[in-house]
Amino acid sequence: MAGGALSLTAAALLSFKVIGDWLPRMVSFAVGAMLAAAFLHLLPEAIERATSIEGVLATTLGGLLAFFLLEKAALWRHHHEHGAGHGAAHASHSHTGGRRPIAAVVVIGDGFHNFVDGVLIASAFVVSPALGVGATLAIVAHEVPQETGDFIVLLDCGLSRMQALALNVASSLTAVAGGVLGYLALGYAEAATPYLLALAAASFIYIAVADLIPGLHRASDTRSTAWQISLIAAGVAAIALPYALLHQH
Repeated sequence: MAGGALSLTAAALLSFKVIGDWLPRMVSFAVGAMLAAAFLHLLPEAIERATSIEGVLATTLGGLLAFFLLEKAALWRHHHEHGAGHGAAHASHSHTGGRRPIAAVVVIGDGFHNFVDGVLIASAFVVSPALGVGATLAIVAHEVPQETGDFIVLLDCGLSRMQALALNVASSLTAVAGGVLGYLALGYAEAATPYLLALAAASFIYIAVADLIPGLHRASDTRSTAWQISLIAAGVAAIALPYALLHQH
């Protein structure tokens, strides 16, 4: 709970105080952070812990297809609830309401990730309290840029800041469930960990590639492209650098 609170507080402060009018540009940061988290943290961790690399990759593929179907179903429901013939009112609603399914994918994927973080913290505390504290601080270090990226995506979907915060709090509570399960049934929880990590990676990859990057292509001028490249690189660095430093120690 302390790890989740620290991560969310830092991410919320960054999102609420820093982003502001920068929100459209900061979507590029979210792209970099999500792809870096998937390819530099989640998938390597899953492969390292798994008995079958093919199983991890198959789970990732299945997750990508499942999130596609989830978003497709949510968009179909949204279309039938609001119709396609409400003129300007429908057009004004389509950008926010039509993007709400992306928010669901963000929260589900983050829930998987936080659940696994809880299992890892519990595993470390079983070994020793000192290792548990160290694992918690390590997880907070890589969660802050990732949670910031999640906030950016949720705000870009049209959610209010308080709605984005509430959804992130809800997904962070899965870490508590993971910690309790990891302590009570460590063997079973650890066996499922690689595949939960693969599902979390699939959600981040899907959101970045299917939903966020196409929007970046709408701005093709040189200045916008330079900002996009710079902020994608900043998102990657925000995940990669703390993770590399923590693993060196």
